[in-house]
Amino acid sequence: MSRWIEPITLEGEHVKLVPLTHEHEPALTAAARDGELWKLWYTFVPSPAETRAYIIPRARGMIYALDMRDRLGAHPFAVIDTKSGDIVGSTRYFACEPQHRRLEIGHTWYAKRVQKTPLNTEAKLLLLTHVFENLKTIAVEFRTHLFNHTSRAAIARLGAKQDGILRNNGIGCDGVYRDTVVFSIIESEWPAVRAHLKHRLDR
Repeated sequence: MSRWIEPITLEGEHVKLVPLTHEHEPALTAAARDGELWKLWYTFVPSPAETRAYIIPRARGMIYALDMRDRLGAHPFAVIDTKSGDIVGSTRYFACEPQHRRLEIGHTWYAKRVQKTPLNTEAKLLLLTHVFENLKTIAVEFRTHLFNHTSRAAIARLGAKQDGILRNNGIGCDGVYRDTVVFSIIESEWPAVRAHLKHRLDR
């Protein structure tokens, strides 16, 4: 079956994004332990006990990465810090609509030690460059929880514009209703966003 997004490795000075596989489970478990990220109530990061379920297809109750890849055309990545060689998180292309040439970037999380470093800026530059310049995407969407202020600020710093808030957009594992903030970058904005991200990296 032909896929809109074929497996690809994206690499820059600070970060390397490689297709996620079962073999990445131990390293992802270690990355999530850095900062105990699974304790954040407004987002989902796998706990050490949940990492296998996060990756393996059809694991019950999880945002299973490889099942989303196989059934829905997503492309999950393991994120590697090029300076240390360590896997420090995960991100993915998903909600792919090839007929409309649009998709979402998300399910992104990083070990605490690489947060607020150039790694995320360069990762987003690599991801966006591939979809806008190779796949000719017309719009890329980012979504985050209303209370995830850190994520909202980080998405805005990329140059994405807030489209709106979807109220009661979902129900969390704890039963709490989720309001989702939606951002996007559209094709005509990409040249300015690209220049902005490159300038941030140069600084």
